Amino acid sequence: MAAFRNAISVGKQANTSLFSLPRFLRTTPNHISASNPFLRSTPLPRHQSGLKFSIRSINGTAADPMAPKKENQEPSSQSWEIKMLYDGECPLCMREVNMLRDRNEKYGTIKFVDISSDEYSPEDNQGLDYKTVMGRIHGILSDGTIVKDVEAFRKLYEVVGLGWVYAITKYEPVASIADAVYGVWAKYRLQVTGRPPLEEVLETRRKKKEICEDDKVCKM
Repeated sequence: MAAFRNAISVGKQANTSLFSLPRFLRTTPNHISASNPFLRSTPLPRHQSGLKFSIRSINGTAADPMAPKKENQEPSSQSWEIKMLYDGECPLCMREVNMLRDRNEKYGTIKFVDISSDEYSPEDNQGLDYKTVMGRIHGILSDGTIVKDVEAFRKLYEVVGLGWVYAITKYEPVASIADAVYGVWAKYRLQVTGRPPLEEVLETRRKKKEICEDDKVCKM
């Protein structure tokens, strides 16, 4: 018993870092026998002599900085497959945008770009200006390819697992009919949503830009 006490005394004085294990051995099952104290993370039972001791936990509870990311963590901004250029001031359009946003939380394949924002830049979006994108929906694939009309919707739905919704529009004569129907909607969507014609919207935007050249002075 005296030899056992001496071993414990030496263990207390020793640098505990000497007992650190490699990372792959740090998760210790609960069923490991008490006969090996170096692999236990809980205090050993009191012995008959009254001596009670415990070994510093070596598997810890702190989060491992090298642990894999959770599945629901937001994907990298570089993983998008298509940009959706949308009109953030269109109430009906926003219903669909919000639905796609919800789906995109899982896939991370769509990058949403609001063309109504003052920060919208044609230079960053294949030269597509506000007037062009307001006329019809446009999307930009990650390789720079521009898609529009029903094809844009088809691509957007495909990358969030809803490709079946627009699958039939790949084939004629459905493709032509779908584009024609969308063309009518695109032409009258401003009036349908209670907004002024595109010419007035463009003029208002132009005047706002002139007045608000200095963003520190004008906030509209």
